[in-house]
Order: sequence, then C-alpha cells, then structure tokens
Amino acid sequence: MVATFKAIVIEKSDSGQKVGLADFDEANLMEGNVTVRVEWSTVNYKDGLAITGKAPVVRRFPMIPGIDLAGSVEASSDPRWKPGDGVILNGWGLGETHLGGYAEKARIKGDWLVPLPARNSARGAMAIGTAGYTAMLAVMALERAGLNPSRGPVIVTGAAGGVGSVAVALLAKLGYAVAASTGRPEEAEYLKGLGASEIINRAELAGPARPLAKERWAGGIDSVGSTTLANVLSMTRYGGAVAACGLAGGMDLPTTVAPFILRGVSLLGIDSVMCPLPLKEEAWRRLAADLDRAKITAMANEIGLDDVIAAGRRIVEGKVRGRIVVKIG
Repeated sequence: MVATFKAIVIEKSDSGQKVGLADFDEANLMEGNVTVRVEWSTVNYKDGLAITGKAPVVRRFPMIPGIDLAGSVEASSDPRWKPGDGVILNGWGLGETHLGGYAEKARIKGDWLVPLPARNSARGAMAIGTAGYTAMLAVMALERAGLNPSRGPVIVTGAAGGVGSVAVALLAKLGYAVAASTGRPEEAEYLKGLGASEIINRAELAGPARPLAKERWAGGIDSVGSTTLANVLSMTRYGGAVAACGLAGGMDLPTTVAPFILRGVSLLGIDSVMCPLPLKEEAWRRLAADLDRAKITAMANEIGLDDVIAAGRRIVEGKVRGRIVVKIG
C-alpha cells in the first residue's frame, strides 16, 4: 500500500486549470533529502495567483501550491537536520516549481531550510510567513541604505495586506512614524493599532505621477507597484530610499529618472524567493526579536486546509486583512 496524505492539488488540461483537495501519493513527492511533516502554512498573494490561475505562478503540473511552511523533520539524510527538528521553509520555488506547503507532508532539500527560532512556534512563524519575512527584508534593506527614524516619516503601501501589516508593525516598533496607505478606509483603526500614525487613502497615490512632487517621506515599503510606486518615488525626500516588493497594482513603473538623479533617491528591489541563506536566517532572527507578538496575534486569522481555495480567491480580490495561517496537521 502506498501512503497518501491530504493536499491541495492544481492540475492543468486543455480545458484549463482545476484545483481541489485530494489524496496525494507519497511516492509522487519530488526529490529531496529531508521529509517534513507540515504543521502550518499561510495564504499569500502569490498563493492566490497560483490557486486562481490569474498569473503564471505555477511552472509544473500537477502542483501542490503553498509558498511557505513550518513543521518538524520526519526523516533526513542531511546531517544538519534530524527527526523532530522544527523548521521553516519559504521561497526556492516552493509551490511554483517544487511541490509546496498545502499538504500534510513535503520532501525538500536541506539547503532550503531555516531552523525554527526558539522564540517562535510553528504557528507563530507562519503568522509571519513569507509576507512578514518579505517585510523584514525590506526593513533591513532600508537600514542598509542609511534610513533610520531620525530621517523622518516612512510610508507603507498596501498597508492592510500581509506584507503591509507586518511592515507597519515592524517600522512602528523600531521607532518610525509610519504613514499607512490603503484603499480600505474601514481598516484605519486596525492600522493605527499596528502602529500607524497617519492613514492615507490610496487614491492620493493612484493618479499619473509627476516627475517630482512635494517631498513627504524619508522612505517607504511598497507592495503595490505601478503608479503607486511611481508616486511614492516622486514624493520621497532627498537621499531617501524605497523598497519595492510587490506588484498587486501592476508590473509597470510609469516614472522618470528625476527622483534618482535630482534627489538621490534609491529604489531597492526585494526578492524573497532566492534570497541567500545568511540573509534569510538574519531576517527570521530579527522577526523573532523585533516584531510585537501581540500585533501578530491581532493580524492573524486561522483556517483549515479545506478553506485554502476560497481564501486564495479572496486575497486576489483584495478582501483579506492581515495574515491567514493554515492549520495543516
């Protein structure tokens, strides 16, 4: 008898993409030297794109989506990992080219794993998830660019989403005055609870960007892209920096070189997928130390594996606030 386990599976045929909860044969797991019993995963924007097929996130079929996971090692031929070790995995093509986290079991490469920080539970790590980890990478990039709270206020776009929520909480904890941009005014109290000192309607950043607008922020974290990012750049103060980590508003960037050559503004690209392991480990250590656990609890909603497909559709429609954690096993 071949062992099976529950998993969300995406299949593709000439008639299109189909996704559902299924029994998956363990024999069909991909190559890897570590087998993980998955305990928790999350729903990120990229997961929503994969589940709905609205963007070509998935590169092979059938695919188990889920771009991150946390759990415990079940078996390992990698000397760095032994049964029972708590681990985190995000990136490295998980849920895109390698079978992902929406399953009770995963077989992966030991090189991809990060140890679960002692201060974090598996659920706590996934309440942060890829979105929160990406936000931390953005904060670290801004710090390397010389940004600090004394330089002035910072803006976070898409602030009510997963990346934005964690970014607001992180920056506020580090002492920044945070302007939170959102298209959902009903989330103002939620964002103030995370530490935002100002709420900005995203409509202010939605129109065509001027080459240079009034200087408003010392820096920012943008998860939207397109005209929103263009406007943020045009409003960034001299010598400021903006970390770009998302494309919910589009992949285009309708701007000019003016902010870069006349104000010395830096645009910092944030990649969470192929991020070098030392930087990834530092980001998770910083998250364990710098993120207010009470705020993470406030922004996280829990669902089961059978609710993932509906949640994926909601996140693409912009109907999700904060973080969604998925209880797998």
